[in-house]
Amino acid sequence: MFFVDTIEVAGLGNRSYLAGGPRTAVAVDPPRDIERVIAAAARRGVRIAYVVETHLHNDYVSGGPELARLTGAAHLVPAGARVAFARVPVADGDLVEVDAGLTLRALATPGHTPHHTSYVLQESGRALAAFTGGSLLIGTVGRPDLVEPRLTDELARAQHASAHRLAAELPDDTALLPTHGFGSFCSAGGADGVATTVGRARDSNEALVKDVDTFVADLLAGLDDVPAYYAHMGPANAGGPAPVDLTPPVLADATEIAARLAAGEWAVDLRSRTAFAAGHVAGAVNFEADGQLAVYLAWLLPWGRPVTLLAESEEQLAYAQRELVQVGVDRPAAAAIGSPGDWLREGERARTFRRAGFAELAEAYAVPGRAVILDVRRDSERAGGHISGSVHIPVHQVRDRLTEIPDGTVWVHCAGGMRAAIAASLLDAAGREVVAVDDSFAAAGTSGLPMARTAPAGAREPRGRGAGAGTPDVPGPGGRAEPPTDESSPARASALTPATATASAPAPASRHAHGNQAYGDGAQARPAAAALELDGPEA
Repeated sequence: MFFVDTIEVAGLGNRSYLAGGPRTAVAVDPPRDIERVIAAAARRGVRIAYVVETHLHNDYVSGGPELARLTGAAHLVPAGARVAFARVPVADGDLVEVDAGLTLRALATPGHTPHHTSYVLQESGRALAAFTGGSLLIGTVGRPDLVEPRLTDELARAQHASAHRLAAELPDDTALLPTHGFGSFCSAGGADGVATTVGRARDSNEALVKDVDTFVADLLAGLDDVPAYYAHMGPANAGGPAPVDLTPPVLADATEIAARLAAGEWAVDLRSRTAFAAGHVAGAVNFEADGQLAVYLAWLLPWGRPVTLLAESEEQLAYAQRELVQVGVDRPAAAAIGSPGDWLREGERARTFRRAGFAELAEAYAVPGRAVILDVRRDSERAGGHISGSVHIPVHQVRDRLTEIPDGTVWVHCAGGMRAAIAASLLDAAGREVVAVDDSFAAAGTSGLPMARTAPAGAREPRGRGAGAGTPDVPGPGGRAEPPTDESSPARASALTPATATASAPAPASRHAHGNQAYGDGAQARPAAAALELDGPEA
């Protein structure tokens, strides 16, 4: 008998897994809030014997070291990953026994990182599931540009080779269980569904249906900006993350909130964008707790800047804290619970701004000089179509590019409203008159606004932390073209193959070690502990 439970980390677009048999189990790529993994093991009545990492993560702080410490599990980490904590180094082909008749086999699958390792769950030698981390995802692969720009082309070629290795070595009915690809920026593209097998991937995954040169060119051309906070995740994971402290922060009154804002600290209002627009503390910014809070706050917040969280309830505050520790925002400087009436000093008035749809924006657009339209979507989204004459600044760049936004009332839009609300709050905090367009971008074209699209310009250089402008506009009906940009194709480097990617170590994991020895736009659902379960036949 075997099982595989999925632990959704929806706010980051990731998944973690707990897999095992009747007595013991392995945790794969655990999130930092390890209580959910421990609870999943308790529901199954199993002991966590192993904690495994597919790679040193760039998008979140791993809970692996702490989970291993608390459970006594062996912590398996790819041998090529340089870390400062005790672990069991894993090399290609290493095998560990998870439970009687149930083994985990390591496969070197470089590409997302040089040391990336996938793990195949086997029962009596038969492959059941492949935990592919950031290697072979559903419909796509993990992005290869997070380690070092000089290695991007090489790692992209390694991704292609690793995908083909997985497809060649595993049976068609093997469940494909990646960590990334469900909204994570570690993915090179959007997931094509929520579940698949190796057989289905063989017929549909980009890495498996394209030759290597076409795959690499398309992969690198489609890479968008990297969240700025990623630069801090790798070092945190290599050093060994500290235990999580989720105790409530110190409560602040209205006077302290004002003092912290005056000192340049951030006050983050966690309420819905509707509530924030209707009334908020001047200078506060809005990151909805139920949206992609961790990703966007960590991306936009100057790293290390103290944060005061403004929540409507104790439950909302606790949820936000749990989300933020995933990305290394560990301890809020302070917090306040209630509503703007509780957070304003006597005599102060709440600030407000309008919310509207694209139909109202079309009316404003018809009057010359009445509306400045700010598109805060990513380059790849804008390329598919945008409002002619709009200013384009992706949401993560708005804070640093406020002076580029023309004078006048700024109508901010994204694809669905969440990012527009973030940008609107930043503009409002800077004293600009703003209207947040809380509407689906699909309504822009039907509202009568003139649309344009961005013409393809061939292969582009891989995008890093702070990519530049996109490709030129091609006018749609009533659209206006913008000047083109000159971009070059990426240079080629020698391929990194699975056989050479995983470095040997002085003390690799035993080939037969035994288990008995030692987590786009709009609100996201809160993570379930076991959203997907696979169960084998009972013994």
